[in-house]
This record gives sequence, structure tokens and C-alpha cells, in this order.
Amino acid sequence: MRKLTVIDYNENWPALFETERSLLQLTLGNVLSQIHHIGSTSVPALAAKPVIDILIEVISLDELESLNTAMEHAGYTVRGENGISNRRYFTKGGHQRSHHIHAFAIGDDQIIKHLAFRDYLIKNKEVAAQYASMKKTAMLLCENDAHRYSTFKEDFIQQHLRIALIDDAHGS
Repeated sequence: MRKLTVIDYNENWPALFETERSLLQLTLGNVLSQIHHIGSTSVPALAAKPVIDILIEVISLDELESLNTAMEHAGYTVRGENGISNRRYFTKGGHQRSHHIHAFAIGDDQIIKHLAFRDYLIKNKEVAAQYASMKKTAMLLCENDAHRYSTFKEDFIQQHLRIALIDDAHGS
């Protein structure tokens, strides 16, 4: 069973992302448009689950799916939409997950949301510190239940995502 944990920021997370970016570029080739480091590990000084979240923009979800075997050879488990429409989700590391990939077709609204929230946390260190504290509390209260952990964070994320999207629309 997977053990959930939140740890202080690790200076190696950006390098782990870059290593995976190279592997994904080789694995996905021309299907890939852009690769982004997202999630808490992409925000300097933010406590996080030690899992590198990666958002990839692809030219076509169908073409990405044609590379599922290649993704498996790269160490990923193919998980389909996994509860989010028009997403393809991949995990790496089994019960000790090391990477999550969230793949969307170019232009999907989810891309804008993920990048706006990441950039908002990077720019707003006080909000990021509140988020880190809330995540540590959620970890203590969730009793290793990933769904409860996510639910605990949801209101905070939605509130600040709205602000982030407004900031993003105004070019702040």
C-alpha cells in the first residue's frame, strides 16, 4: 500500500524533472508539444509529496495513446483519464510513486489552470506557506487516505485558483 507523506522542499526536484523531461522527449517524440513541471514540487520552498508532477501538452490524445507501450517501457503505468475528462494520466514508481504525468491536448483549459496555479504560488510566497501548512495538517488528518487528503485541500485550491486565473487574465 502506498504511504502518503509531505516533506519539506527538496532542491533536487527541478533536476529530477529535467531528467524525466529528457526521457519523455525521447519516448514521445513529435506527439509532444510542451512539457511543464507543475504541482508543489515545482514551487521553490513549498512542502510537497515527493512526487514530480508533470503536465504534457500533446498534439492528439489518440496519438499519445498509440504510445502507451512506449510509456510502459519508460516505467509508467497507463491509467487512462483517471477521473478527469480529456486527460491521460500516467504514474511511475508503483507504491512509492516518483512521477505523475497529466497529459492534455494542446489548448485544453486544464493546462491554463495548472500553470496559473503554479505561477500564482511561485509569486505569492505567503500563500504558498499557508498551503504548505494546510497540506501538512491534511496529511496528519487523512490517515493515509489519498482521497481524504485531496478533499481536505480542495477548498483552498479552488479559492486560490480563482484568484490565480484572474491574475493570469490581467497579466499580473
